[in-house]
Amino acid sequence: MTDEELRKAARRRLRAKSNFWSFVGVWAAVALLLTAIWFITSPGAYYWPVWAIFGMGVAALFIGLDAYGPGHRYHTEADVDAEIERMTGRSRDNKES
Repeated sequence: MTDEELRKAARRRLRAKSNFWSFVGVWAAVALLLTAIWFITSPGAYYWPVWAIFGMGVAALFIGLDAYGPGHRYHTEADVDAEIERMTGRSRDNKES
């Protein structure tokens, strides 16, 4: 892999990690909103929001596996360099010719 390909791969990975945490935030907000609606309309009755919360949880699992499995914030060039070092096991300063 060339350095440019590694940089693109590192950027994709960092974007996937950021997207995962954004989804977790949306998941939490939806869970709170649906629970509030349930509580206002039918407290003590069947807790129907569990199905939406569960479905989004399954999606979060797969998004998390994509981001953190084998193979959140503003990403600087230092973040990209650090991701390349983790991916290759070598420092960019000590690269072999």
